[in-house]
Amino acid sequence: MSSQVRGGTRWKRFALVMVPSVAATAAVGIGLSQGALAASFSVSGQDFKVKAKELEGYDFVQYGSVASGKTLEGKAKNSPVAVSGFSRAYITNMCQSVVTPNLPFGLGNVTLRLEAGGAGHERVYAKDLYLDVSELDADAEFSNIDIGVAAGSLTKFPGGKEGSTGIQPNTQANPYGFAQRAEKAVLKEVEQKAWATTAGTFNLSGLKLRLYEGTEEECY
Repeated sequence: MSSQVRGGTRWKRFALVMVPSVAATAAVGIGLSQGALAASFSVSGQDFKVKAKELEGYDFVQYGSVASGKTLEGKAKNSPVAVSGFSRAYITNMCQSVVTPNLPFGLGNVTLRLEAGGAGHERVYAKDLYLDVSELDADAEFSNIDIGVAAGSLTKFPGGKEGSTGIQPNTQANPYGFAQRAEKAVLKEVEQKAWATTAGTFNLSGLKLRLYEGTEEECY
């Protein structure tokens, strides 16, 4: 495979791009009736799962980075991630799940599961979306893609200003590291693990949020 590919290129099980996850904790009690959320979501010391039928995203960029955070015990924790950005994205049949382990009072493990954009509802819409992802499986198609771009050359990111890197506060990027960009990305049958998500807006049509005992109700 050449370092630069133009047009619509399909890669089976491509593990460097990712579907967005919605901010579940922000969704609780904030703007649900309006369906629009400014979102910033991370889980201390653990990743979370996201599954979707399809993601259609525009102005895609991606670069390697390190996500910084803290464990439940308050200790600093750094994790290598691939950061992806989209100026806008549309998601069909989105599911996000987060497991909180070892809760007191005999509750044990509890799974928070959030679904939106399912049958009979509009697709989930996200604006100025960034994701810190550690793992992804999907069928992917890219339009007008540049591969192997230096991260320092990406002077315009989704939601950023010309001349600004647009790097999110919880990540550190090597400006000379690997990066890629494309006009459009379509990912199908997505399964992803992520450490953090930020977005200017999430519109959640047909939102369902449930809590379950155990881990059997994770998205996958």
